[in-house]
Amino acid sequence: MKRPPAILLTGFEPFGGDDFNPSGEIARHLHGATIRGHVVQSALLPCVFGAVRRELRAALARTRPALVVCLGLAGGRGEITPERVAINVDDARIPDNAGRQPVDRPVVAGGPAAYWSTLPVKAIVGALQHRGLPASVSHTAGTFVCNHVFYVLMHELRRRKAVRGGFIHVPHAREHAPGGLPALALGVLTDAVALALETCVRAKRDLRRAAGQTH
Repeated sequence: MKRPPAILLTGFEPFGGDDFNPSGEIARHLHGATIRGHVVQSALLPCVFGAVRRELRAALARTRPALVVCLGLAGGRGEITPERVAINVDDARIPDNAGRQPVDRPVVAGGPAAYWSTLPVKAIVGALQHRGLPASVSHTAGTFVCNHVFYVLMHELRRRKAVRGGFIHVPHAREHAPGGLPALALGVLTDAVALALETCVRAKRDLRRAAGQTH
């Protein structure tokens, strides 16, 4: 029997002194879910430059996905933010979980300056806003491990034209958020990511509208 197409959904382990990362928990909660005939296969990635590349490549080989969505935590944001572009630079403000702190180094030596997401980022935002959820398109994934894995993903997918991929940042989970930072309930974040995955499968083309429009 032919197996259903897979969605590879990744999240990160905690980092920066935190003991909880909602991206990893969302991925864990959605593992095995069926979304429009696609089965979610989740992977937890280390917040470590270099090591995360090996783990992502292994997950791609293991799942042979039709769609890849990587999740990460953007602790200062209050919205769910699909990322539009990954840039070829590691410039870490803090050390990763192995104590590495690269500065002004390429993610992939000799690689292009940037890769565009191939997810329907505006359609994702539109679907989330239609449900009353805070969301917007982001034009920077930073220069830490989130951007690193986003760039590595798109570099790996450059010859797999049938496989779409990209990155979505989520805010803190309210149940574990440090005081004063914006947050959403973990269940709300999980449902939002499920809706984003559904939108990715359904929307073959992105919306044609300015990024700030809501209608």
